[in-house]
Amino acid sequence: MTDSQIIREIKDGNVELYSELMNRYQRRIMAFIYHMLKSAKLESLAEDLCSETFYKAYRSLHTFREIDATFSTWLYTIARNTVLSELRKQKAAYVSIEEVNMEPIISDAATPEQQLLINERMEMVREAINNLPEKQRSAIILREYEQMDYQEIASILGQTVSSVKSLLFRARASVKQQLEAYIEQDRSSDDYERMNQK
Repeated sequence: MTDSQIIREIKDGNVELYSELMNRYQRRIMAFIYHMLKSAKLESLAEDLCSETFYKAYRSLHTFREIDATFSTWLYTIARNTVLSELRKQKAAYVSIEEVNMEPIISDAATPEQQLLINERMEMVREAINNLPEKQRSAIILREYEQMDYQEIASILGQTVSSVKSLLFRARASVKQQLEAYIEQDRSSDDYERMNQK
């Protein structure tokens, strides 16, 4: 059965079928919520907020209209709003994520000094992303972690596709700009070390 067929059945009174929708989306919604909570160190709330998301969706299912969005897009919107509401309650103003493409892989052969440097760089990236406005962070989570296309992200964030592209562009540019000073400093210290080795 498709999502639409299941939703029609539920609306007609076959409420037991809601568990099928939960089975389809629970892991993805849980992962999305977990990533949004990660840097605020509130990952322990992920399961509760996931349950809350599905509860809210169930209670509002009668308002869901397929012409407005797919069920998954609608569900992600509820999840995002649930997390943002909880973060406001927790007074956690910023949520950071780890930019997948910017995470270096630490090899087993790396020395303790190299591992320390890599960890430091990863922390700098996280901090830079932490400073992004919420919509830019959400856009990157949906794009990098959930592998969503621009149209889906636009629906969840209530933006146009061109706005989403702009959000992602600005987010990446901002992270790069914030890291430039650190990268320059890193290069200078490498040059200094090389000069001393001569």
